[in-house]
Amino acid sequence: MSARDYLNFERQSEFRHEFYKGEIFQVSGASREHNLLVTNLVTSANSQFRGKSCETYSNDMRVHIPATGFFTYPDVVMVCGEPKFLDDEFDTLLNPSVIIEVLLPTTAGFDRGRKFRHYQSIESLGEYLLIAQDEMNVEHLIKQESAGRWHIAEYNAPETGIELPSVGIALKLDEIYERVLKS
Repeated sequence: MSARDYLNFERQSEFRHEFYKGEIFQVSGASREHNLLVTNLVTSANSQFRGKSCETYSNDMRVHIPATGFFTYPDVVMVCGEPKFLDDEFDTLLNPSVIIEVLLPTTAGFDRGRKFRHYQSIESLGEYLLIAQDEMNVEHLIKQESAGRWHIAEYNAPETGIELPSVGIALKLDEIYERVLKS
């Protein structure tokens, strides 16, 4: 299947699919915890983006990575400045600033490994966050000024604020995990 065929198929499908090297892969549904985390992340980001030229997208904004040909649906995508899209459908973003994935047991290895290698080739991407849904834990990967180098920080204390310099906001763990984890 070509990328053009994939986009034609995907735009008519009731289900979401990722695409890589001619193959499509259906994206699975999400748990209550997963959905709450995504909602909390989007709510926090959007409230801080008021008056700024930044946007937040969740779940259904496809991202295309031209360097590798991968089409994917991150859980949360943030972009500051003018968003760039693949075409006039405005449903495939090319220049994310921050990508966030909520980890599922079945996809955590892929999200940390091969998927991150795809994401690393996006010139505009400054940060990548991996959010655990079964415990309070966030892995924050930050692109360093020197090409090809990423720094990782891990957060797990409720009062912690995670600074996202790529978009000029901070996410608080207690807000991200509100109503998600049982005390």
